[in-house]
Amino acid sequence: MNSWLDRALARAEQGDTWLASQRSESLALLRDTAWPTRKTEAWKYFSLRAVEDSSFALEAANQDAQVEAIEGFDSIDLVFVDGRLEAGSDDLPDGLSIVALGEASDAEQALAAKVFTQVKPERHVFGLVNDVLASECLMIDVADNVAIERPLRIVNLHSAGVESHTRVLVRLGEASKLTVAEQFSGTEAGLSTVFSEYLLADKASLEHYRFGLQSGSAINIGGCHFALGNHTELNSTLIGFGSELSRVDVDVAHNGEHANAKMNAVYLLDSGELFDLHSCIEHAQPNGTTEENVRGIVGDRSRAVFNGRIHIHPQAQKTLAELNNRNLLLSDRAEINTKPELEIYADDVRCAHGATVAEIDKKALYYLQTRGIDKAQAQVMLNFGFINELVDDMPSEALADWLRPQLRARFANMEVK
Repeated sequence: MNSWLDRALARAEQGDTWLASQRSESLALLRDTAWPTRKTEAWKYFSLRAVEDSSFALEAANQDAQVEAIEGFDSIDLVFVDGRLEAGSDDLPDGLSIVALGEASDAEQALAAKVFTQVKPERHVFGLVNDVLASECLMIDVADNVAIERPLRIVNLHSAGVESHTRVLVRLGEASKLTVAEQFSGTEAGLSTVFSEYLLADKASLEHYRFGLQSGSAINIGGCHFALGNHTELNSTLIGFGSELSRVDVDVAHNGEHANAKMNAVYLLDSGELFDLHSCIEHAQPNGTTEENVRGIVGDRSRAVFNGRIHIHPQAQKTLAELNNRNLLLSDRAEINTKPELEIYADDVRCAHGATVAEIDKKALYYLQTRGIDKAQAQVMLNFGFINELVDDMPSEALADWLRPQLRARFANMEVK
């Protein structure tokens, strides 16, 4: 066991909160779980040395909680600074409840306790770490038969030299509808874990975004976990920039029949960065649908990891599931490790998976240059063309318009070598 985890466990033992029962269970599991090494299959391409050697402050830095508004995206903003909720909104529409659980009533805490750790699988080591160390837990609840028109934006700001752990619990009632955008930023050295759990009742609909725009020396490990009821709709978009260490685990459990899940993901890495995306789709009931498209562009000396698994249980007949991972390498020193998986135990299903890794088309680059376009701009155009289909597929046009300039700026620094 390493010194960082020893200190984390010691801090966890000192806590005495309304989550004591859940935390104690996770603490016991964490103690019995081996620390990931390069010999651990799910972590073989992801070195945790930077975490093991880290020693960051636990107090939030003095950082302004104000964030820039997104034009055309009239959102209810919730702002976390180094794991602590610094800005929220008291002007909420009927049927929507947002509660910081440290200040919640006994009834609200009891309701949240039923969701806490119930959606996220126990196998996630840092999920267990987050279970026992999360200093701020937020509960978002949508009542039955309520469609929330204004989207929620959960912004996570991270400062230099700070360690933080945050948890978000979201419950969608029957036939309800909600849009949630999770946004992360920060470039300085620091450590954060942010996990979110989404529980969708029958006929609920969730439009979800996760913008992991951290880069530089930031260390961010987190996950999004979804449990789907009967006739539910999930449309999720994930955008990830690389950093010193960046990992996201996504789990989708089809716990009801006729659930439909769509997931698009894009990762963009440069200059020795690392991004690790693991997704696991569990089809436990019949007549479910999953469409997962993942595309990555990996620049000089960067490493990307994608492991996508679709598991079809014996009772999940009439399932339709597709998984596709496409990657573009901009350098001979760039690296992608991709592993799409299908595990099928039902005989009446339609499933497919595939992965490709290619270099940028030098002929296309040369062609654009012969038409008077300089090399840097031509490269941006080709890179953008590789992922633009998924950006255009985002349900929110306002978010797509906000994202495109950031992607272009990212591409401008990713030189083909």
